Amino acid sequence: MRPYAPQEVDALLDEEYGPVAWQPRLDPVAELVLTILSQHTSDLNSDRAFQELRRRLPSWELVLEAPAELVADAIRAGGLGEQKAPRIQGVLRDVLKRCGEFDISFLVEWPLPEAKAWLRLLPGVGPKTAAVVLCFALGMPAFPVDTHIYRVTRRLALIGPRISVDEAHGLLEARIVPERVFPLHVELITHGRRVCKAQRPLCSECVLAARCPSNGRVPNAR
Repeated sequence: MRPYAPQEVDALLDEEYGPVAWQPRLDPVAELVLTILSQHTSDLNSDRAFQELRRRLPSWELVLEAPAELVADAIRAGGLGEQKAPRIQGVLRDVLKRCGEFDISFLVEWPLPEAKAWLRLLPGVGPKTAAVVLCFALGMPAFPVDTHIYRVTRRLALIGPRISVDEAHGLLEARIVPERVFPLHVELITHGRRVCKAQRPLCSECVLAARCPSNGRVPNAR
């Protein structure tokens, strides 16, 4: 049985969950801060932390100048505030030093590899964070890989079982046509949350079951 190619997965998931159209969520620096807040927590908690941070410290200048303890308290809803506060301030400090302002929208004019490399030079910014900023804030064809996408693409054999999360970003991105990067990213996350769950995946309800190498082989699959 031949596993699905990425474009086949895209077509089936687009029919199931689409269409998905890109629109900017936040400006790039705000997206960068939100992505840091989202690490090791739920979207709901990270959104709460972000909104509280903006309420208490409504400018990035204030966030940068505030005591780390105050920033940590503001983002407490997202968890790990004591770790994330200095990380956020370090990123903001570096952006200001390199750009003279809190605006990195110029990256949209750069080739994708160069834009990624620029972001990766910021302290604590890895491939996922860089891809989220470029994809969600600037509409560039960077493919972020979260836990849902990593799980689903491994089960579908779009990536090998020994490929790491960091390696998966580039490998998957290279196999997806640029205009379909954002829609497929969203559709894979939706599929992972609704059907291809970590525990008890709903294989009997999956539109990809016919040629999925993992169909019925995951413990407690239904």
